Amino acid sequence: MSILAVQGLTKKYESFTLDDVSFSLQPGRIMGLIGKNGAGKTTTLKSILNLVRADRGRVEMFGRDFYQNEQWCKQKIGVVLGGIDFYSHKRLSSITEVTRRFYPAWDGKAYQKYLTMFELVPSKKVRELSSGMKVKYMLALALSHNAKLLILDEPTSGLDPVSRDDLLVLFRQLVQDGERSILYSTHITSDLEKCADDITYIKDGKLMKSADKMTFIESFQHLKESGETRPLSLEEIMIRTERRNYDV
Repeated sequence: MSILAVQGLTKKYESFTLDDVSFSLQPGRIMGLIGKNGAGKTTTLKSILNLVRADRGRVEMFGRDFYQNEQWCKQKIGVVLGGIDFYSHKRLSSITEVTRRFYPAWDGKAYQKYLTMFELVPSKKVRELSSGMKVKYMLALALSHNAKLLILDEPTSGLDPVSRDDLLVLFRQLVQDGERSILYSTHITSDLEKCADDITYIKDGKLMKSADKMTFIESFQHLKESGETRPLSLEEIMIRTERRNYDV
């Protein structure tokens, strides 16, 4: 059973349309959602989560219709969309105290474990954290209620290379037991070369391809120039499809 299944997701705006996007994510896997800025990655994630109301489409999580079982599903997922600067003057301990009340399955021991793992100090205020530490704090909150699906929007954007690599290693560790999956959007394709199992590519609101990473890369090798012998990277695939206005 898919941990997440998206079918025909469509959202129309005046100047942009997310058009009939479908893909699925299996347990124990990391899926990278790629596309240039404005392609529809964030709209896809927010539509999946019902933060913006889709015009059409179906989303299933853990075998249930998400829109009909939203409260139940949200107990089993962790979401990091953007930053947490709204709470910049609050201490981590205060934010945690409020957050844990929403989750009956909150595990205080797990929370303490992740605080230690991520070297987070509860007495610190959000504004005192680096970008990487903010992401780790949000992950600590998500993992402390035993989230089985993590949905992340550009989690490594703005991080230095060392912090990015640390997060990628953490992502791989989180899915090792086969019970947890990660869907995250990014424009940093080199990150996906290191950690993703699957790739979903959205261009101008349309799904270009969704497949395991090897199959995905192989399906675009016809874009190689004469004389090129090595396989195209994810970054090269994106550049060439955008430049050539390549369509499905």
